[in-house]
Amino acid sequence: MIFINKLTKAKKLVQEESQYYARSARINYYDLVIDHAHGATLVDVDDNEYIDLLASASAINVGHTHENVVKAISEQAKKLIHYTPAYFHHVPEIDLAQKLVEIAPGNSEKMVSFGNSGSDANDAIIKFSRAYTNRQYIVSYMGSYHGSTYGSQTLSGTSLNMTRNMGPMLPGVVHVPYPDLYRRYAGETEHDVAVRCFNEFKKPFESFLPADETACVLIEPIQGDGGIVKPPEEYMQLVYKFCRENGILFAVDEVNQGLGRTGKMWGIQQYSDIEPDLMSVGKSLASGLPLSAVIGKKEIIQSLDAPAHLFTTSGNPICAAAALATIKTIEDEKLAEKSAVDGAYAKQRFLDMQKRHPMIGDVRMWGLNGGIELVKDSDTKEPDKDAATKVIYYAFNHGVVIITLAGNILRFQPPLVITREQLDTALQVLDDAFTAVENDEVTLPKSDKKIGW
Repeated sequence: MIFINKLTKAKKLVQEESQYYARSARINYYDLVIDHAHGATLVDVDDNEYIDLLASASAINVGHTHENVVKAISEQAKKLIHYTPAYFHHVPEIDLAQKLVEIAPGNSEKMVSFGNSGSDANDAIIKFSRAYTNRQYIVSYMGSYHGSTYGSQTLSGTSLNMTRNMGPMLPGVVHVPYPDLYRRYAGETEHDVAVRCFNEFKKPFESFLPADETACVLIEPIQGDGGIVKPPEEYMQLVYKFCRENGILFAVDEVNQGLGRTGKMWGIQQYSDIEPDLMSVGKSLASGLPLSAVIGKKEIIQSLDAPAHLFTTSGNPICAAAALATIKTIEDEKLAEKSAVDGAYAKQRFLDMQKRHPMIGDVRMWGLNGGIELVKDSDTKEPDKDAATKVIYYAFNHGVVIITLAGNILRFQPPLVITREQLDTALQVLDDAFTAVENDEVTLPKSDKKIGW
């Protein structure tokens, strides 16, 4: 397949936009200008249809323009577009705070603070954990992505461009390695990986990081932008126990992995009997509208007074109404359960492809939430970024939207409402893409822009 570089309406619009839109504000993949969407289908300005395997970076779990969400937005917009909860109250915000407390993992009494994006929810974790513990240090992970505010960028560890030319970053943040079962040492068992990585986790505490001055450990239950990577159960339990023994808060970032994405309501529910002290939520919370929340144990959230964490537009009534409709849809349509079933189906399809396509080094899938790692050699596991880029371009030119993570990992996160027919079609396109790349039939467009992260 040869890429046809014709000057479409989309290309013209992209060329025009490039004159005034900051390059720091978009990760470059291909020229897709979306006009409208529904369910798991996107339609661009040239009337081309695509199956969406990205769900707007896992922000549209219930699908595009779901009738329940559209109705909630429309009805609320007729009543009240905004009045800031920073001063007064409105019903959607009150109802949503109660609902989030009800569905949060664990039995402890909890409270909620709203924001505008997952980024500020992770900033809130820094604030509340430092205030509650009266300690300064925060431990985060290499390969993590927590957002683009200064605090959340400091917590992140997935791209040099998130720190380049911006230092110094927020002080008091220490990064430790995140376990990766695919890239284990020769002969290592899952237990060996858990123990080795936990020993790496402890090293800072044994050399320069006082545990009694550490406020919080923040972890993604499944690392999203790092490549859809899940630590061993044993590792998570060891870290959780360490935090409990040392008075360190255990916080989880559910912005990418929450709300049904992993086949359970929350990613942390992939592990047994772990109740986070603080949890950040965003993205799909309001089906992509700007809303986030930090949910925490009551005594922790009560450790700060106003105006320590409030925003004029946070808890917006339209966003809150959309969030209530989104959560109700996930529950009523059993989308977490559907994600688990469809994810198992998709995983088996990818494993079948792996037998025929040596470039597929690893298939990681929990619910409709997958990282398909492409490598040059299955023994060395050397990443194949060129092949991954060609695969996503082939897919795009055959009606499937998918992107890469870390350069060589396919990000498979479709809306949870995707039909089995759409899933089969998209998986066949990807199978064809692997074949086309192996046969050297894919040509990338000429560009001086970096593609992907």
